[in-house]
Amino acid sequence: MVWRQLREQQENLLSPYAARSVNSFGRIINEEKCPIRTDYERDGNRILYSMEFRRLRHKTQVFFNAKNDHICTRMEHVLNVGSIAVTIARTLNLNQDLTYAIALGHDLGHAPFGHSGERVLDKCMKKVNKESGFKHELHSLRVVEKLATRISKEKIHERCGLNLTFEVKDGIVSHCGEKYNEYSLRRDMEKTPQSLLSLKDRGHLPFTLEACIVRLVDKIAYVGRDIEDAVRVNLMNMHDIPMDIRNELGNTNGEIINTLVCDLVENSYGRDCIQLSTEKGQALEKLINENVRLIYKADKITRYEKIAENTLEGLFDSLRNSLSDFERLQTNENKVYRMFYNFIADKAYDKSESDAQKVIDFIAGMTDQFAQSCFEEIYWM
Repeated sequence: MVWRQLREQQENLLSPYAARSVNSFGRIINEEKCPIRTDYERDGNRILYSMEFRRLRHKTQVFFNAKNDHICTRMEHVLNVGSIAVTIARTLNLNQDLTYAIALGHDLGHAPFGHSGERVLDKCMKKVNKESGFKHELHSLRVVEKLATRISKEKIHERCGLNLTFEVKDGIVSHCGEKYNEYSLRRDMEKTPQSLLSLKDRGHLPFTLEACIVRLVDKIAYVGRDIEDAVRVNLMNMHDIPMDIRNELGNTNGEIINTLVCDLVENSYGRDCIQLSTEKGQALEKLINENVRLIYKADKITRYEKIAENTLEGLFDSLRNSLSDFERLQTNENKVYRMFYNFIADKAYDKSESDAQKVIDFIAGMTDQFAQSCFEEIYWM
């Protein structure tokens, strides 16, 4: 008995709208099948055990350098998204393995210092080339396709990152809904593996309903948790949220999640879409806008953004200038430059890759603390 085949047969019992691993567009490089796991479950494991995933524990979600151990980190956010998304997928009879893999990988390419760091790296890239930029979901795709490393059974480095299936990669790169008023999603079934090669911006719809779940759950997972953390650091209290929003969604993070998950399931079950009701969707939009006003644009947060800006811009300028004599980096007395040399040598970049992109790849993979320590190593006497 090949146990994977039993698992694949179980997929036949899923909703007609569910993705099935046997129908996957597959991987860039074909591999021998696992005797137990489906391809989607295998992808989730690859992400979970990757070095890039491990570093998420020391990357900021919203509150940088918090002195409280209970403040949410990027890794905790990702795990919360995974838990909520799988609950929804199970209830809607969609593919749980695919949903979980997308959720685990959706922020794999996030910059240090959260969205503040993302904006700084975007600014750095545009300073070199106005047509370029940095968006964490596009970089997450770059991580799983190129930057992350794994060893094949023959112990040969494969230059295809984690070599994930198309559906998982599509879910990762499609997870970011820019608009707060987006609460009804239909999948784009015209997408193909070739579609991912030309992506330069965000906003495109996912290929699967499982990816649509992760895209909406990303908001559901952070909106109440960010309030919870803001209360914990005395930035606000729950009563600062207007009463009409609290009456619609709840007074705690748990109540907000429960309200939105139940509403999403009620309005998506048996349908070829993932959606909230208009009432709950509009309430979620209002709550996110309150978070922007009370949390994300608060003085305490914007002051921390200066630290991110100084650190990341300083690293970008110094490392980019160092590439004028690449071979000297190998013997440089400064360990940051030596690490940068080894990073580039290990990735075996194509000649078409710009120096700016190599620098961004190196910096984006850093944790908050490591970025700060590298900055200090370079600039402090």
